[in-house]
Amino acid sequence: MPNEKRIYDLEERTAKFGENIIEFAKKIPKTPITIPLISQLVRSGTSIGSNYCEADCAESRKDFEHKLGISKKEAKESKHWLRMVAKAVPELKEYAKTLWKESNELQLIFISIIKKSKINKNKFEI
Repeated sequence: MPNEKRIYDLEERTAKFGENIIEFAKKIPKTPITIPLISQLVRSGTSIGSNYCEADCAESRKDFEHKLGISKKEAKESKHWLRMVAKAVPELKEYAKTLWKESNELQLIFISIIKKSKINKNKFEI
């Protein structure tokens, strides 16, 4: 994952993030502590892209903003689970940190898109 070319297509970028989460999850040793963390991380990390795809096909601006809001929340949740995995499995801390940074960037992108969508909506209201 390090030194990957920056991806600007959000559908591809969120899909790649989900794939990277899956690969990371495979490296986590399964213990009573990590099993629930793995499950939660895979759920949140892979749902970012699925919700983005739904937003991309939204039927209204409200639906678009709602689905992007879910992607934003899942990105934030992924950061939390990555932090917990890094604590539970210190040898994976650097790998988790790389994924955490990407999750944070995705979260910031979604925040920006939602804000712009709301600003544009207000411009056209009378």
